Amino acid sequence: MHIRGDHAELVVGGRLDVRSAADARTVLHSAVDDGAGDLVLDLSELDSWDATGLGVIMGAHRRAGRCGRRLVLRDVPPQMQRLLVATRLHRILAIEGGIGVETLPRV
Repeated sequence: MHIRGDHAELVVGGRLDVRSAADARTVLHSAVDDGAGDLVLDLSELDSWDATGLGVIMGAHRRAGRCGRRLVLRDVPPQMQRLLVATRLHRILAIEGGIGVETLPRV
């Protein structure tokens, strides 16, 4: 897993899972705490995430809200869009451009 960027926009790549969760949480929380306005997470380079990785995203979302910020997901890969829809988290998280639920392939 790799994360690069600053307190306004981060690009997350690789696998966001139980092995990388602690490092990702540290980077995301620092970005939330050190910035203002929207924090954009570009997920275009993300290969996969598991429940722990999704928990890291939700924790950053909650922390951003407490800091008066908004976490915005950008370029969410289709397989992860399906997971957000299945868990109904697409209704809670800010997703740039939204998710076209009707256009997602059925599993």
